[in-house]
Amino acid sequence: MTAPPPVPSVPPLIRWTGLLFVIGSALFMLGVPLSLTTAIPALVSAVTFAVGAVFFTTAAFLQLLLAQRELPESERRVIPFFRGKTSDWSSAAVQFVGTLLFNVNTIRAAVLIGADPSVIDREVWVPDAVGSALFLISSVIAMVPEVRARRHAHVYTRSWTIAALNLAGSVLFGLSAIGAYLIKSSGEPVNLAWANVGTFLGGLCFLIGAALFGWPARTTARAEPAAP
Repeated sequence: MTAPPPVPSVPPLIRWTGLLFVIGSALFMLGVPLSLTTAIPALVSAVTFAVGAVFFTTAAFLQLLLAQRELPESERRVIPFFRGKTSDWSSAAVQFVGTLLFNVNTIRAAVLIGADPSVIDREVWVPDAVGSALFLISSVIAMVPEVRARRHAHVYTRSWTIAALNLAGSVLFGLSAIGAYLIKSSGEPVNLAWANVGTFLGGLCFLIGAALFGWPARTTARAEPAAP
């Protein structure tokens, strides 16, 4: 009988990054059905989203550390924000800022439940929209072969799938942000279905991508080719 291929050795930092993204994504998904039931106070779903955003931010910070490891030792300490030495670092940095805005968005949403629509749009929707845009920019950069080669060397056979899932998740989060904008005259969102479906399916895409990133298949790791 032929022995199965060895499981690649995956650094703990990669495992933790994948795990924290999985948990954050699951909490964003859970927040959607919680927000749709009247049997549970609105604060419960708001807190669920807020905790999920904290997991996202922690995972994004670890992703930034992983990208920084690729830099020469002399360049790792002080890096101006828009002058990352690799596209991987730039993608991770933009994503990290986006997660910070999701923290602002979700915490304010919990605090401002029932507030005037104009206040919600300014204090909650704006950071949500900007954070979603940054996630989309980060995901587009992450499609570049150089980034995927650095980021996914331990899961090279899944690189394109992971990058595509993250891009799809970012698009869906953007759709969610558009749908969540409150119309001032009525106080109703542009499209509640867009907001909920975008959040749920976006979270699902990120969850699957993170699971594929953190838990490689039973194949020997090697560097990914330069082009997909």
